[in-house]
Amino acid sequence: MTWYLIRRAGQALAVVIGVLILTFIMIHMVPGTAARSVLGLRATASRIAIFNATYGLDQPLWRQFGSYLDQVLHGDLGTSYILQQPVSSLIAQRLPRDALLLGLSTALALLIGLPLGIYQAVRRNGVGDYLLSGVSFTLYSMPSFFFGIMLVAVFSVQLHILPPEAPQATSVGGMLADPRALVLPVLTLALINVATYSRYMRSSAIDTLAQDYLRVVRAKGLPERLVLFRHVLRNSVLPIVTIVGLTLPQVVAGAVVTEEVFNYPGMGLLFYQASTSHDFPILLGCTLIVGVAAVAGNLAADVAYGMLDPRIRHGGA
Repeated sequence: MTWYLIRRAGQALAVVIGVLILTFIMIHMVPGTAARSVLGLRATASRIAIFNATYGLDQPLWRQFGSYLDQVLHGDLGTSYILQQPVSSLIAQRLPRDALLLGLSTALALLIGLPLGIYQAVRRNGVGDYLLSGVSFTLYSMPSFFFGIMLVAVFSVQLHILPPEAPQATSVGGMLADPRALVLPVLTLALINVATYSRYMRSSAIDTLAQDYLRVVRAKGLPERLVLFRHVLRNSVLPIVTIVGLTLPQVVAGAVVTEEVFNYPGMGLLFYQASTSHDFPILLGCTLIVGVAAVAGNLAADVAYGMLDPRIRHGGA
């Protein structure tokens, strides 16, 4: 297990560096310049030259990346062109709010998706199975921005039940103090991911239900509810652990759009605003954090998989 973790950590580091390189290149290929976005269309050539020299944008691309990588290795993610604040502090302020949104939405998606998957496996090829599959695939194929707008139109505009805007507090405690405002952004991310978890759970539970040991368990007279909970759920949930790690980047990507729709003060909204103003340090800093979170999620999923199933041994892999 130790060598497996070391090898995976090395692979994760290579992936993060690769993502950072590709992002750095693609950001600099976007039409327009950071100087024009920050200084305005009326900026003179001399002001643009000073701006580029100040931030090193007049250097060759490979040298810019080398300088940025050296900053990152020293814990410096740069300074925002627009906000004139360290990117690390801007991200640190918003990360707890993102953790709240992603944690609540993922937990809700699992609480809904896992029981649905087991129900569909038990009632497979029935009316309920087909109906829930249709609803799940509809939600899965729906863009997050459209689904969020639909929720606002129904629950905020028509029914006046929930506010259309997320809490604007600067702390997690302040955001939790207004739970009604959290409902719509959490639902938007959670319901879209229910289909992923329910479908994998359904497939895994069908395989588990076909195992011979369940016949022995039922023959001992164990109630069906306990059979499903103790044996089917426990043995079917293992693939879901990996799926949660693999879907983390998708959830984060959906959070960027969702935060913009609901004006949620998280890293997704910061990234969206930076993308419209060519604020390169914020874009690179957010991409680095998301890349690290994605590979860490995958690594944690593999480790958790091995802990949940003692038959799995990574040491010889």
